[in-house]
Amino acid sequence: MALSEKSLVCSDCGKSFAFTVEEQEFFASKGYTNEPKRCQICRQNRRSERFGNNSGGGMSRGGGGGREMFPAVCAQCGTNTQVPFQPRGDKPVYCRDCYNKTRA
Repeated sequence: MALSEKSLVCSDCGKSFAFTVEEQEFFASKGYTNEPKRCQICRQNRRSERFGNNSGGGMSRGGGGGREMFPAVCAQCGTNTQVPFQPRGDKPVYCRDCYNKTRA
């Protein structure tokens, strides 16, 4: 069965978010059978609440309090993400995966 992108609704903020084919493949590879209930930003916020500010995908570099993160939408894939700077709107902002692809 071929996978296709799904539109889901976040149980926390109520906004719709994309459950991409890549995310579905990742979930399947981990053996997860349930779809995510929260968008990426709400998942990161919940993770921060549960584990403290230093858990955010390795973005923080030791030394106590976490780095302030700002919500953004990836200019390449449209995924909701968070970045460690305030987007100004005059330059594209990328999620971690797309940024790594453009760097290569």
